[in-house]
Amino acid sequence: MDSELAALATSGATTLVSLMVTDSWTHARELLGRFLSRGDSGSAAVADLDAARARLLAAEAAGDPDGARDTAEQWQPYLRHLLSSGAASGGELRELLASLQRLEREADARPVGVRNDISGGVQHGPVIQTGRISGLTFHVGQSPAPPSD
Repeated sequence: MDSELAALATSGATTLVSLMVTDSWTHARELLGRFLSRGDSGSAAVADLDAARARLLAAEAAGDPDGARDTAEQWQPYLRHLLSSGAASGGELRELLASLQRLEREADARPVGVRNDISGGVQHGPVIQTGRISGLTFHVGQSPAPPSD
């Protein structure tokens, strides 16, 4: 396999993994499913996509920084096999990648609605709301107790 097709398979795997964690995944999965069904084990590949996504989301939730890389490394050989066996051409994979990259750009451009609520009474310290924070520590001193009557 020439280096251009190998790079194309690598790019395809990376794009696939980046879309697995977006709201565009359902549409991307449909496109990938049609593409992968050309191979000899197309339906198994779609089931593998779902399993890979579940592993990726679990790794992300656990804070595993290698989850995305490991998932991409799983899909690179499969895409290379499709190209080298003739089940798909480089042009077809390029076309799929262009569609997936459009989905990725659209997902990045979509505004995300956010609603923040603080409950539980008066807050006497910093309040931070976010999707994920790691390795952050606040040392907030206790306020003196109000004098009793």
